[in-house]
Amino acid sequence: MMPTARASGILLHPTSFPSPFGIGDLGPEALRWVDFLAAAGQKLWQILPLGQTGYGDSPYQSFSAFAGNAYLISPELLAKDGLLDEADLEDAPAFPDDRVDFGPLIQWKLELLDEVHRRFQAGEGSDAVRKEYKSFRKAQAQWLDDYALFMALKDEHRGAVWNTWEPDLAARAPKALQAARERLAVPVDSQRFRQFLFFRQWARVTEYVHQRGIQTLGDIPIFVSYDSTDVWAHPELFLLDKKGRSTHVAGVPPDYFSPTGQLWGNPLYRWEVLEKTGYRWWLARFRAALHLVDRVRLDHFRGFQAYWTVPAGATTAEKGKWRSGPGASFFKVLEKELGGLPIIAEDLGLITPPVDRLRTRFGLPGMRILQFAFGGKSDHKYLPHNHETNCVVYTGTHDNDTTRGWYEHGATPAEKDRLRRYVGRDGSGVAWDLMRLAFASVADTAVVPLQDVLDLGSEARMNQPGRAMGNWGWRFRSGALSADLARHLRDLTEPYGR
Repeated sequence: MMPTARASGILLHPTSFPSPFGIGDLGPEALRWVDFLAAAGQKLWQILPLGQTGYGDSPYQSFSAFAGNAYLISPELLAKDGLLDEADLEDAPAFPDDRVDFGPLIQWKLELLDEVHRRFQAGEGSDAVRKEYKSFRKAQAQWLDDYALFMALKDEHRGAVWNTWEPDLAARAPKALQAARERLAVPVDSQRFRQFLFFRQWARVTEYVHQRGIQTLGDIPIFVSYDSTDVWAHPELFLLDKKGRSTHVAGVPPDYFSPTGQLWGNPLYRWEVLEKTGYRWWLARFRAALHLVDRVRLDHFRGFQAYWTVPAGATTAEKGKWRSGPGASFFKVLEKELGGLPIIAEDLGLITPPVDRLRTRFGLPGMRILQFAFGGKSDHKYLPHNHETNCVVYTGTHDNDTTRGWYEHGATPAEKDRLRRYVGRDGSGVAWDLMRLAFASVADTAVVPLQDVLDLGSEARMNQPGRAMGNWGWRFRSGALSADLARHLRDLTEPYGR
């Protein structure tokens, strides 16, 4: 349950930081960002999932529910730790400074990390780092060893999906796995070492976050990618046929994001099998996430009450069926084993009374999106005068256009008219108008994307649901977070007790 003290914060994924190395990372700019949050009077930093991204570069399609994103590793911190020379970074390509060009970035970054591992194996780096690495391997072995082997095998198979590998490897035959561990010993250890570097650098960032009196809000996607360590290593937990292929996949029916629904394609869980294990895999997943962040947004909360199942091979999500999820039994186990539920329920889309009852039974705050508030009448639950205290209000999320972009290109004339009359303004400063509504709301928590703080248009949109490629790349430029902007945001925050 979220604390009752009023708080506000900003949604920004680390990939969006400025950096000379093609993608936001966990180096100096991460600490400058935290300083900005503190100067602006913010108490929360919300991020997207931190997993190792795969197809489409989406944080919601990763190769593991437990691994971290190696692309976030800071080259500058590697040099500081004696694992690289400053001169090694002088030959970095000239990357764009306003977006992530994932193809060239990934190639360069992974070659750099392999070089770091070669030097580490050759004896570079301090004894302290070696001791830390040994402890990390032991502490994280439950998921780390499978993940490192999976990723090394993917590289060996040029990125091919695991069910197309040799049958013995796809089926995890013990002799085939042992032969692969021996054959790929170096790349397997390189994968382990990348994870060590990521977790080590993230720990530095979160320590600084807490020193500045800020909390982190992470994100747990309900589903995992088919092409992931989780499905390869634990096929018994997913709806697969005898050949390891999905029989049904995840999505949502038509809604305000997409007229044909959203076909996510993720494999679905065998909830009855998970329940018999005491939800062991899910508990491990939550514990791993809460090791990284203070609280989590549980994506697609409604799927725990009932989820949309689409036959594998369908081209849209329109023709699916609702199936019952684990419901209260799942959250009872989580609450008992975790000692509480530090969860925000992402309750967007088609929300039925049973979904609301499940959320309120466990005291989980839901979400209110202001961009969706002006499409109906005065009783719309997203309008601020209808908010409840135990909720989180957003101007928009990572799936929305920026507020300015929405107002200029997405809002209907009727929505624009209702908004202008509601705020008593002409719409010329709509992003900050909606931010003021969010901060003034009785909702305990208000979160706004940095794009709205910067008053940016559609060019700064992070994700467009239904579009497979071309998302997740937005970055802000160095110098955008001025002292004047911090003061302006603090001046908006303080009058509303946040």
